[in-house]
Amino acid sequence: MQIKDNVFVITGGGRGLGRAMAESLAAQGAKLALIDLNQDDLDVAAGACAEQGGEARGYICNITEEAAVEATFAQIKQDFGKINGLVNNAGLMRDGMLIKVKEGELLAKMSLDQFNSVVNVNMTGTFLCGREAAAIMAQQGEGGVIVNVSSVSRAGNMGQTNYSATKAAVATMVVSWGKELARHGIRTGGIAPGVIATEMTAQMKPEAIDRMVAAVPLKRLGQVEEMAHTLRYIIENDFFTGRIIEMDGGLRI
Repeated sequence: MQIKDNVFVITGGGRGLGRAMAESLAAQGAKLALIDLNQDDLDVAAGACAEQGGEARGYICNITEEAAVEATFAQIKQDFGKINGLVNNAGLMRDGMLIKVKEGELLAKMSLDQFNSVVNVNMTGTFLCGREAAAIMAQQGEGGVIVNVSSVSRAGNMGQTNYSATKAAVATMVVSWGKELARHGIRTGGIAPGVIATEMTAQMKPEAIDRMVAAVPLKRLGQVEEMAHTLRYIIENDFFTGRIIEMDGGLRI
């Protein structure tokens, strides 16, 4: 699929990886529909995409609410006339141990709210957005592509019962949807990044970053442009579907 003049929806597109991927596609002439919860972030991101040469609009939407997702995708279709691609990038991280026990005394448990909040955004939100995008693309009859952002943590990581479970789930959606949607000319792909240098990592303590870098064989953090490059590959390679690209510098956890 060519990027130029096609319409791509990016969830969590207001900042971080979402915005970086949006700007990269905009530089290739794409039209962007950015979904997020913060209007100021969306305005800045849309402006940055315009500076790169692409058309972009922001949409406030809570992707955990079915009616809101349905209405937003319908509005995007109305505004742009079509939807050619979706990047399910929005995600939430609320890390914590399953239980905390000291000297035989139970001190804490991961709450159901802590677990469900991550499931609702990362897994349910991905499902809802993927479903709506797929429905529109199938009805258009022109094919399309859906890309889910997973994580190196999908293999399971200490302190991430909720996050790891959801990132494994969105990776399996890539495979399931790849098999189901091929008949409609819709391809799927997933990117499982390791630690990427974003606004969030920039706020971390230097010693924490040093520990992360030490665990990466390439001894550095990934760059947002490297993430965007991987996305462009999936979009442009018409024989790619149903697979996950690990973009982690060789990191295993």
